Amino acid sequence: MKFTLSWLKKHLDTTATVDEITYALTDLGLEVEGVENPADKLKTFTLAKVKHAEQHPDADRLRVCTVETDEGDKQIVCGAPNARAGITVVLAKPGDYVPGIDVTLSVGNIRGVASHGMMASERELELSDEHDGIIELPSGEVGQKFIDWLAENDPAKVDPVIEIAITPNRPDALGVQGIARDLAARGLGTLKTLAVDPVPASFTADTKVVIDADTLDGCPLFCGRIIRGVKNGPSPQWLQDALRAIGLRPINFLVDVTNFFTYDRNRPLHVFDMAKVTGDLRVHRAAGGEELLALDGKTYALQPGQMVISDAKGPESIAGIMGGEETGCTDETTDVFVESAYWDPIQIAYTGRALKINSDARYRFERGVDPVFTPEGLELAVRMIVDHAGGEASELIQAGAVPDTSRAYKLDPARVISLVGMEIPEAEQRQTLTALGFRLEGNMAYVPSWRPDVMGEADLVEEVARIASLTKLEGKPMRRMDPGVPKPILSPMQRRERAARRTAAALGYNECVTYSFIDKASATLFAGGDDATMLANPISADMSHMRPALLPGLLQAAARNQARGFMDLALFELGHAFHGGEPEEQHLMLSGLLIGKTGPKDVHGTARAVDVFDVKADAEAILAAMGAPAKTQILRGASDWWHPGRHGMICLGPKKVLGVFGELHPKVLKAMDVKGPAVAFTLWPQEIPLPRKTGATRPALVLNDLQAVERDFAFVVDAQVAALDLMNAAAGADKALIADVRLFDEFIGGSLGEGKKSLAITVRLQPTDSTLKEADIEAVGKKIIEKVEKATGGTLRG
Repeated sequence: MKFTLSWLKKHLDTTATVDEITYALTDLGLEVEGVENPADKLKTFTLAKVKHAEQHPDADRLRVCTVETDEGDKQIVCGAPNARAGITVVLAKPGDYVPGIDVTLSVGNIRGVASHGMMASERELELSDEHDGIIELPSGEVGQKFIDWLAENDPAKVDPVIEIAITPNRPDALGVQGIARDLAARGLGTLKTLAVDPVPASFTADTKVVIDADTLDGCPLFCGRIIRGVKNGPSPQWLQDALRAIGLRPINFLVDVTNFFTYDRNRPLHVFDMAKVTGDLRVHRAAGGEELLALDGKTYALQPGQMVISDAKGPESIAGIMGGEETGCTDETTDVFVESAYWDPIQIAYTGRALKINSDARYRFERGVDPVFTPEGLELAVRMIVDHAGGEASELIQAGAVPDTSRAYKLDPARVISLVGMEIPEAEQRQTLTALGFRLEGNMAYVPSWRPDVMGEADLVEEVARIASLTKLEGKPMRRMDPGVPKPILSPMQRRERAARRTAAALGYNECVTYSFIDKASATLFAGGDDATMLANPISADMSHMRPALLPGLLQAAARNQARGFMDLALFELGHAFHGGEPEEQHLMLSGLLIGKTGPKDVHGTARAVDVFDVKADAEAILAAMGAPAKTQILRGASDWWHPGRHGMICLGPKKVLGVFGELHPKVLKAMDVKGPAVAFTLWPQEIPLPRKTGATRPALVLNDLQAVERDFAFVVDAQVAALDLMNAAAGADKALIADVRLFDEFIGGSLGEGKKSLAITVRLQPTDSTLKEADIEAVGKKIIEKVEKATGGTLRG
């Protein structure tokens, strides 16, 4: 929305400067996007007078002038045909920047004659395209600022143009009067009351207007007056200057009047040439297929249900958006029909988007104009036309009725403190609302018809706070809900997620955030891809299904990195996967992926390929950080995307699975175009039992002062026996005395025979009551051998 300072002052009696006005507008919520002040580029130029003008000795078209300036007489060489003695000119001195030629002046030498400045033309100062001669002023004193002279004699040349951004909830600010009302309420001036002086009716029009019954919801009110004997032509200079300043091209007086009131009062209008209208006017919905050549020179095919204004020949205007070319006004127009109607914002928006028409009328109607002002806006336009272009006006032609937008809300002065935190006296609140056009009766505030955005008591508070300025709001700490130390903000699950992320990052993993949507083929590899998780309107074919697991996204990320030469990867992601289409059919998980080697190549050869035990250790470390029990079971039987013999499930029991680790199946890696092998883990944080104690206290530290003893055992077992089974059996021999069991060697082949292997373990015995004797140690050793033999069928290796 653009307007000039002089235009604003037609509605606002103010002495505020441009800076004060722009600051207030932004503070009021009407953000200033820019200010174009022509005076800024003219402020260095002064007036001067030519005392003498002589022919240049070495050029026929140049004259050497003696110019009286505020710094004394100066010699200036000028090529303008009107350079002569006695005229008052605009002087540009050396050092001044001339915008029209993009030059900063300096003392010049023209054909051997020194020139101390220049006398400017209108084009050189970007005042117009005139450049046939230098500016001749009819008045002015030597040394007077040129901008001061313009302000007194031709103010339109130095009229600042202000552009503001309008939010959708403030359609009233799409008119200069609405902007002036806000500034007046802020205290930057007094709002001028411009009375409506209707033109007396001279005749009764034969033309009628009819609104179809099925169109009343889109056009509840249609007003118009016919004016005969209009003399159309160029608009008055003040109107042309106002329109040009905001970027509009003056066309003719009748069209310019409609543009003026569109910006002045947010009241779009349209004028029909009655000589081109056949019969009565009808507001109705298009049947579909009708075509209309609009004023923008384009032909539009109307769709069924779109509102149009038609005469006996057919459609003549796209209702509320753009008029037709055939009934448009020209310089030969003498009889006109001036239309002012109210159109439903939603239906105008639908039609405008469907036809792809952007017009000032559509922009305003779809945001909302003042329905009550519909007949008054018509009368203002008719008065301006008759006063400037002559003619006589008919009686008011009206179809429908003014929509009832009346509503009132209770004004509770205390709510300003509770909602905004500002202490504003009740009298000031009432004064603010009154200045904005609200009508107060007791504690009820009746909303003006031009404010469709005010829909409740909270909106009244917002208006009061907005005018008072939210910059006056002082920050104050909120009071504690409960005395003492505040309770934790994060839930146990949120703390668990944070611990998991930090631990994974500390272990060297890079966090990924992948899309929740993947392609069907990838989803099918991980037990997904069914209709329940299929998107109804996917953004691409590669994002057609909700992800059943996090590993597909990590594998796709790994494939992209490998394609770019990054072969050693450690990635993880924490997020939700989906096992159905309902909101509750999702589960939180954390997945990690290791590919490549444990480190870069070095001379010592310490780098090796990552294996199952790397991800097992990482998974156990993250589970520990999330508060999982230290003692767990490792079982087989995970999903088929894991390698059948190289994976394990971390369980608290057969039905309580905390996570899975292992190698990914080669067929999955091939399908995902990942160069393997790849090892990974998936954890379910929600499966970890919550601690029984919710306090932050820790148990007392127990330190043993007795010597611990370690003994090694080697057992020969069948090749298919799991090492963990053997270790669990050894640990169960004496739970009170055995503190730890570790596997330190595995041997296959040799004298053991086919199908056999040797597993060597270290058992650590930690006494608590007294120092262990040899007999005690031997007794525990016998129990360990018995337990292992019974659980695994293994024998002690000789």
